[in-house]
Amino acid sequence: MTDKKTDFGEWYNETVEKAQLCDKRYPIKGMNVWTPYGWKLMTQIDAYIRREMVATGHDEVCFPLLIPQTEFNKEKEHIKGFDSEVYWVTKAGNNDLDIPLLLRPTSETAMYPMFSLWIRSHTDLPLKVFQIVNTFRYETKQTRAFMRVREIHFFESHTCHETEEDAQKQVEQDMVIMDNVAKELCLPYSMLVRTEWDKFPGAYYTVGIDTVMPSGRTLQLGSIHHYRTNFSKPYNITYEDDKGEHHYVHQTTYGMSERLLGAVVGVHADDKGLILPPAIAPVQVVIVPIFSKNNRDEIMAACKVVNAALQDTGFRSKVDDRDLRPGNKFFDWEMRGVPLRLELGGRDLESQVVTFARRDTGEKGTLDTNSLAPGVKLLLDTVAQNMLVKATQYQQEFVKEITTTEGMDSVPDGVILKFGWCGDPKCGHAFEDKYDMKILGTPYRKENWTGKCLMCGKEGIKPVYAARTM
Repeated sequence: MTDKKTDFGEWYNETVEKAQLCDKRYPIKGMNVWTPYGWKLMTQIDAYIRREMVATGHDEVCFPLLIPQTEFNKEKEHIKGFDSEVYWVTKAGNNDLDIPLLLRPTSETAMYPMFSLWIRSHTDLPLKVFQIVNTFRYETKQTRAFMRVREIHFFESHTCHETEEDAQKQVEQDMVIMDNVAKELCLPYSMLVRTEWDKFPGAYYTVGIDTVMPSGRTLQLGSIHHYRTNFSKPYNITYEDDKGEHHYVHQTTYGMSERLLGAVVGVHADDKGLILPPAIAPVQVVIVPIFSKNNRDEIMAACKVVNAALQDTGFRSKVDDRDLRPGNKFFDWEMRGVPLRLELGGRDLESQVVTFARRDTGEKGTLDTNSLAPGVKLLLDTVAQNMLVKATQYQQEFVKEITTTEGMDSVPDGVILKFGWCGDPKCGHAFEDKYDMKILGTPYRKENWTGKCLMCGKEGIKPVYAARTM
């Protein structure tokens, strides 16, 4: 395989292909086929998102794919942001449609006409729904599996509230949800308030959720938006309070996509293939029999006993009984990123142990078969903790704080800059244009920091982060 450090882009493409996560040969560029292993991974991620949504009082819905142009046109900023990315449907059979339809790029304009019918009273609030569906955007840059595609596996939650303060509480709850999901994926990330020119079209403010790839470029995993009444007014989503007065609802949304899987590949995998967080691995433990001609049946029977014991305890385990050499099996499961491999041979059977090998570190050892399930759980928990710590430390190495541009003609790839910014868009645009970097935003969670604007020298309001993006 291509070396990860030498050419991240080529390495990533090779890893996705060899691990059989998707098939890019479908005859529409950027619309890839989910293969069984990749789809199992994505649905494991979806399961954790659903868990968090249900736990926080969200109901799952599923809205139609097509949106009438008349509804799409109601929010002007939204139109500006998405118009160039929209796929249009203008004919049905041989007939021209009276009103053109579009494939949803996101679902505000599909959901909100219905919200205006569903919400009548303050007793209908808060309204909290989510869906996991495909969205469509005409991506013009070079496509890359899971990171830049035209048909996107997408999660989105939409909420309506009586007041701006209640909506803000929802934003805070979304932060906790992100913490919980990212922990399962062993992914470090940042929460940065996007600039006015980079916020979601129609939002009051946007918080971008970013992680860092080994190339030093950032990947946006998702975003959280506070809308105030920017959408409820054009879509007439109002409620009657207990005094009989009518008010527009305050809204939020929270979106993430299959980029979560792309980030898992990019952050954790190595030159041998995937390294999967135990929480989402389709196979958490693979059991490889090591037998001779004389003890094959005995070893296979023992492997099945071990497998049954693990599955009964809730682990996703599998016996590899293929007619291949153990080395070939080791190679396959390393490529697929299985967190823990168990080997069982004649000596292991005599000693009442199994031999283990961790995918994340390569560490080997033995587990007593009499306490196998607790031993496996401890190992998988340790794997997850190590993956998160390692990824966090590695990503922090890319951040470089600067206080002056003196002697700085350009910024090399693989650097994330932290510096002072006065908040003036002129200074922001001047920096982006000069150094060919994107200002990701200011920290949502406060950082102890003082300094001056890098561009104009005024006292900086907050630190800002800038990077090149995937």
